[in-house]
Amino acid sequence: MIGSSRLREKWQAGEAALGAWAALPGAFGAELMCAAGIDYVCVDQQHGLIDYSDMVEMLRAIEGRGTVALTRVPANEAWLIAKSLDAGASGVIVPMVGNRAEAETAVRACRYPPHGIRSYGPVRSTLVMNSRETSVLGSGTLCFVMVETREGLEKIEEIASTPGLDGIYIGPADLALGLGLPPDLDKNEPEHVAAVAAILASCRKHGIVPGIQCGNGSAALRCVEQGFGLVTFTKDSAILQAGVERELSQARGKGAAAPRGYT
Repeated sequence: MIGSSRLREKWQAGEAALGAWAALPGAFGAELMCAAGIDYVCVDQQHGLIDYSDMVEMLRAIEGRGTVALTRVPANEAWLIAKSLDAGASGVIVPMVGNRAEAETAVRACRYPPHGIRSYGPVRSTLVMNSRETSVLGSGTLCFVMVETREGLEKIEEIASTPGLDGIYIGPADLALGLGLPPDLDKNEPEHVAAVAAILASCRKHGIVPGIQCGNGSAALRCVEQGFGLVTFTKDSAILQAGVERELSQARGKGAAAPRGYT
């Protein structure tokens, strides 16, 4: 079964996919996160410290553990999206999408003609998808866009109804910035809560998957209960720093450090 199909089967069964975020370069770190049995790892090319060659090796490590490999591309550029998919990512998360035209740009970059503009040169993706057919390589790829601005919120209905779009992924920190709030995760300000609810409702209305970044497992559980289907519950850089702080505090006889939000 190809990677994206494993997530689609969970969604069809009414289950959420739980995953981790990789901001640090290195295949072994990505592989370690997979060992717990998570559903996916998203390799962050936008804000992480990861370049293209790092990403390729991380995709291989993630897939080798039987985990679905996604990537957040640096920008909504067709060549960046296609290059990541050709490298073997099972799907992309495209940042800063504010309207229908931008959502269509992302979708078309993932699909081959006549449904898109992706150029044929699948390289590794033929191994991941177990096919050279454009119908499989194109339709099998997951395309999520991020709504994280006021424009995106105002145009959420036209974005969510974009043909070929698989889902919308919420980055709470950037969404908070767009609303004039401090940029962190697990927000409880009424305006932010209302914005998240509006995106969730629009995804449900148009039959696409709502996704979200969470600061910890408890927050992820709440999002699953709300109906989110692609739920990131941790990030490598955050848990590494938080883990060291906790153990250092104990080593100094100060007890456990206060929990840190995973930003």
